Amino acid sequence: MGLHHKLIIRTLGIQPYEPVWQKMQAFTDQRGPETADEIWVLQHEPVFTQGQAGKAEHLLVTGDIPVVQVDRGGQVTYHGPGQLVIYLLLDIRRNKLGVRDVVTLMETGIIATLQHYGVEAYAKPDAPGVYVDNAKIASLGLRVRKGCTFHGLALNLDMDLEPFLRINPCGYAGMAMTQLCSLVPDADPQQASEWLLNYLTTEIGYNLISHLTSLDS
Repeated sequence: MGLHHKLIIRTLGIQPYEPVWQKMQAFTDQRGPETADEIWVLQHEPVFTQGQAGKAEHLLVTGDIPVVQVDRGGQVTYHGPGQLVIYLLLDIRRNKLGVRDVVTLMETGIIATLQHYGVEAYAKPDAPGVYVDNAKIASLGLRVRKGCTFHGLALNLDMDLEPFLRINPCGYAGMAMTQLCSLVPDADPQQASEWLLNYLTTEIGYNLISHLTSLDS
């Protein structure tokens, strides 16, 4: 895909959902043709997010976990600690990528990462995400504004899967969910994060990468 200029990777730890979402929107609204692409790597405090196509009936018993209506595609999903979230804030026009290219990039990156552990995963054309033995291990959702993407992927690494039982994940009743540490008990979640990030940055092609640990700089 050719080498591009600068990429900023922000590793943010565990964050509440809404402030990050608001900053993601603001960044996309304010960026210009010379703004460096950014990738945000984080986990979220427990939250259900309901996509633009989301239907209320897919929220079964949400209990004490908040529900946030968001502006990405797709239906309802759950985010919580132990799930790797990567937000792709990319100028796809400048990178000469289509939306489908970015979705495929996320899918193939997750599949390649899981292959490192001997886990055979696959994407489905009719149900966005990545699956292992008919159970979903990663969710995808993108929004494009002014030729730039935001939102991204969520890969289940080592988390409490119980909240997924409180919803119809991605609008599918009874959708089985899985995670890396259920499949490979001694897997190192941090290593998975590094492999996936490396795949994404290499495939898009950046020649200068800066690492930051906050959203304020």
